[in-house]
Amino acid sequence: MVECTSIKMSDRRRLQPLEPGFSMMRTLTVDLGDRSYPIYIGADLLSQSNLYRPHIRGKQVCIVTNETIAPLYLEQVKQGLEGYQVDEVVLPDGEQFKNLDTLNLIFDKLLEKRHNRTTTLIALGGGVVGDMTGFAAASYQRGVDFIQIPTTLLSQVDSSVGGKTGVNHALGKNMIGAFHQPRCVLADTGVLSSLPARELAAGIAEVVKYGLIADAPFMDWLEANMDALVAKDGEALAYAVERSCQNKADVVAKDEREGGIRAILNLGHTFGHAIETAMGYGEWLHGEAVATGMVMAADLSQRLGWLNKADVERVEKLLLRAALPVKAPTAVTEEDFLSLMAVDKKVLDGQLRLVLMKAVGEAVVTSDFPVETLKETIAASY
Repeated sequence: MVECTSIKMSDRRRLQPLEPGFSMMRTLTVDLGDRSYPIYIGADLLSQSNLYRPHIRGKQVCIVTNETIAPLYLEQVKQGLEGYQVDEVVLPDGEQFKNLDTLNLIFDKLLEKRHNRTTTLIALGGGVVGDMTGFAAASYQRGVDFIQIPTTLLSQVDSSVGGKTGVNHALGKNMIGAFHQPRCVLADTGVLSSLPARELAAGIAEVVKYGLIADAPFMDWLEANMDALVAKDGEALAYAVERSCQNKADVVAKDEREGGIRAILNLGHTFGHAIETAMGYGEWLHGEAVATGMVMAADLSQRLGWLNKADVERVEKLLLRAALPVKAPTAVTEEDFLSLMAVDKKVLDGQLRLVLMKAVGEAVVTSDFPVETLKETIAASY
């Protein structure tokens, strides 16, 4: 039986109208019953330890960060944790280090410093740090608390929210992991001003995704404000983070463990993960691979008669304005795509399922597409 699940704005809790021009901190809630947690969004939040200290239940804290972020923000976070036993783990920076060997550095520190079941891990960094810290928290003594302090746009709008944690394997991205929700998320939009242009663009790819899957009005806003985002305008970035997080929180509340509708959050990811794995982790940033994957998803959606040519061109044009790639690397062959996509987490009973679009702002999860049509999309992607 073909599974086909979609979501559009009319099916969802109405988003509150969000207008650029705000400067105060905003708080969203991921509604998961007794495991609900807040997302704090605003500038200069790293110095406000009063936001995250109430979410630390014990007396031990271990901050996990990387070599790039540690010199910038580690001391500032440590200063807000006076009175706790504070230990730190500084990981090497890069997707190529998101593996079990590096994960053991976190476990080594926790055991060496005798952290118990009431410890709290703090992920201070981008998506790699957040995913690995969350997985360590899910695994250490069968589960301890953790807090997300994401420092990249991509991690603020995507990986820090929703409880997906894990590491990569040589044969597939994020294939080893667990669902483990944080106690809170602190998204300091002020730190985004120091992001390199390439990292910023990678984050914008995930922002665009939310408009494509379920929020057509947000797509309109992105088209009107892309130049401001690329220029790191503070108000535009804060708006994009809040709107993206509100979209993701709504979907996660409906389907925490990706049993159904949550899979729409993976638009472009099945194609993108194949690119990342085939190229070698770290060669393409996650957001870059997802951008190309979203164009491929749009192309396949057009071939199935759901989108028109103008829709596909609209997606390409917006991503190009963010300096994102829209063509697959020639080093990744059709065989690479098909073999790597076959081990994607959305494969069910041997059937590949993809997130496609019925329309801009309405995603669908489906296995109802001919393999030959998929091959046409891959061939047209170079």
